[in-house]
Amino acid sequence: MANKLAKYKLCVAVVGLVGAVLLVGYSQSVAQSGQGGKPSIVEVKIDNFSFAPATITVPVGTTVRWTNRDDIPHTVVSDDGKFQSKTLDTDDQYSYTFTKAGTYGYYCSIHPKMTGKVVVQ
Repeated sequence: MANKLAKYKLCVAVVGLVGAVLLVGYSQSVAQSGQGGKPSIVEVKIDNFSFAPATITVPVGTTVRWTNRDDIPHTVVSDDGKFQSKTLDTDDQYSYTFTKAGTYGYYCSIHPKMTGKVVVQ
C-alpha cells in the first residue's frame, strides 16, 4: 500500500511539473504574440537623445510604439522610407506595425545621430 501511495505521489509531482513547464511556455508565447493571438505592442522610449532599447527583436505582426519622454521634439524615420512620424513633442507617441520580416534601421531626422533598429523575425 505504501508503495502504491509513493508511486501515486510521484505521478502527481511529475504531472504538476509538466503542467508548470507548459504553462510557462504558454505565458511566454502569449507575451510575445499578444493576448489571444493578437499582435503585441512593444514600447520604445525616446529619452536623453536616445532610443531605448536601441535594438529590439520582434515577431512579424508586432506594433512598435515610440514615446517621446524627452523635453525636446524628436522624430522616428526609417532608413528605407517605410515609416515616418510627425514631430513628437513630450509624451507624444508614434506606432508602426511590422508586417514583413527584415531589419529596419531608423533615426531622428532632427538629431540624425540618434539611431535604432527593429529586427522582425
